[in-house]
Amino acid sequence: MLTNQRPRSSIVSLLIGLSGVGIGIVAGFIAGAKPLYLYLLLVAIPVVVFFFARFEQAVIGLLILRSTLDPWSSQQLPAAFAIGLDALTLLYVTVKLLTGQRVYTDGFWWFFAGWVAVQGLWVILLPLGGLGLDASLLPESIREWIRLFSWLMVYLLVMQLKERLPPEKVISGLFLALVIPVTVALLQIFVPAILPHFLAAGGDDGSRIKGTIGHSNGFVTFLLLFIGLTYWKLKQSRQHLPWLLLLSLLAFLYVNTKALFGLIMVATFVLVLIAPRLNIPNFIGGAIFLVLVIGLFASTEFGRERLSLIANTPLLNPDIDVWRAILLSQGDTNSFNWRLAHWNLLLNAWQQFPILGYGLASAQAIGKGYLAHNDYIRALVEGGIVGFVTFLVFLGVQGIRIIQLMQSAPRGSAKRDLCLIMLALFLSIPVAMITENIWSHTTLFFYWMTLMAVAGWDWNERSTVSVNPSGQISSSFPN
Repeated sequence: MLTNQRPRSSIVSLLIGLSGVGIGIVAGFIAGAKPLYLYLLLVAIPVVVFFFARFEQAVIGLLILRSTLDPWSSQQLPAAFAIGLDALTLLYVTVKLLTGQRVYTDGFWWFFAGWVAVQGLWVILLPLGGLGLDASLLPESIREWIRLFSWLMVYLLVMQLKERLPPEKVISGLFLALVIPVTVALLQIFVPAILPHFLAAGGDDGSRIKGTIGHSNGFVTFLLLFIGLTYWKLKQSRQHLPWLLLLSLLAFLYVNTKALFGLIMVATFVLVLIAPRLNIPNFIGGAIFLVLVIGLFASTEFGRERLSLIANTPLLNPDIDVWRAILLSQGDTNSFNWRLAHWNLLLNAWQQFPILGYGLASAQAIGKGYLAHNDYIRALVEGGIVGFVTFLVFLGVQGIRIIQLMQSAPRGSAKRDLCLIMLALFLSIPVAMITENIWSHTTLFFYWMTLMAVAGWDWNERSTVSVNPSGQISSSFPN
């Protein structure tokens, strides 16, 4: 086991002294310019102190807190949280380096850091006139780059918990991030009148639940990730009933988001999950879960309407070609036909700047205020061919990383089971990216990068192989 060197007290004292001088200067300036910012600074000071004094609890608390912030997006609270987390992570890592302590990273983190740095080139090129738009898009591009950088910092921050907390405990702590979103989602279904406007259900008819994630589509991917983790806990736990109840609750909420692409994601997830161990019990269990989810979706009037729209698209109707669907999109409410028309608009714009595109976060501006609803087209428009290739490489390396971790873990171990679930989740994401803005689901990737970091730890699991009286080999693992 690795051991950290003892902090050098003189360096720590110097850092505290310099921090005190810096805080005094900044506080004096802010008090005269923006008194409100002074209050925020005064709140930040005890947060920083607690962060260093109770590091493990602080990190788990930050991970839990993220799922509750989206309703305050208009007040820029999620953005402030991201910047604050970035600052805390960089400060913590700097102190560890200055005091001779080890900073934990891995090969994937360094690749991730290089990839984020490459994305910064589009931010630099934008004001230099090297892209399809001018510098008026610069604030949006910077915000998008900071969003990507925050995922990198989440990964780095969680890595610092290595050898301080067991990986199973970190993942178990993430379930507390479900409490408030699930509670709000249930209220949106059963007693929506008591919720304030910013917590009300979404959709055109106000019937699509979203919890606290900001949008129903974002809530779908958030729920699917925790459905996967719940299934993992179900396999690891000796008490199955609580996890079965939680799995049923999450499936119920999943259906009530009324997201059609969510059915494709959960179908992909289940198929990948049962494929390596395809037997009758697994097949029946996966089939029952899919039938339950699809049946509940189709049992609602909204669900039946969404499914019936597919027949009026080129997807399942050979009598409707793409160009007719594009024309139909001008006069009907078929969201798939609208997507075809919107993708045609974006691809025509991309052809004018095919190599480097228009810059980060430009697809919405090019699309007349609408997101791309296809992450591959978004990557092509925003980054051109170069950016599109880097996007595919980033996705591909994640998949390779998960497979490597799964193959390196002992058969039947908790880590191997987690990696299989992560692989199923991961493969469902590129499928959904064909018709949805998955890349904009910040909360999903916040927790996804947490799992990627924890999955890379050494879980210290060893198999014990024995031969039973019937001659079959069995394996058991320590708890």
